[in-house]
Amino acid sequence: MAKFSVNTHRYDPYKNFKFRIKIDGKYVAGITKVSPLARITEVLEFREGGNPSTIHKMPGRTRFAPVILEEGVTHDPTFESWANMVQNMQGDAAASLKNFRKDIILELLNEQGTVVMAYKIYRCWVSEFQALPELDSNSPRVAIRSIKLENEGWERDTSVTEPSES
Repeated sequence: MAKFSVNTHRYDPYKNFKFRIKIDGKYVAGITKVSPLARITEVLEFREGGNPSTIHKMPGRTRFAPVILEEGVTHDPTFESWANMVQNMQGDAAASLKNFRKDIILELLNEQGTVVMAYKIYRCWVSEFQALPELDSNSPRVAIRSIKLENEGWERDTSVTEPSES
């Protein structure tokens, strides 16, 4: 059973199908999928010389898993323009060393479309860009493109609090 402090009548956790991404202060339309936000901390093991039978564990370096965004193929140039800032067909001199890293915001919405939770993802840059999926004339699917974003961490935006639901 989920715990909600404002909406004590609510028993169900939030669903995962209502969300949006903000890049450069604008919402990107057509985002269909976002990979999980994951943080991994290495485990360092050591043992004391006087007690060789016991292993002690302590936290080591923390890394943040890449975030993958998928969207339906449209004429919106957001993904491609961002990917071109890292690698450009005009050569290294055309790459944008100033603007290729961006902070983005991931917002989770409830069934009514109200933002219930938000995460700030810091210093993202595009390490992989898929402009088009495999094309198949026998498949009636939507064409999806994707970007893989390396990042230097994320945190929950605590200014977004649980809204009162009617």
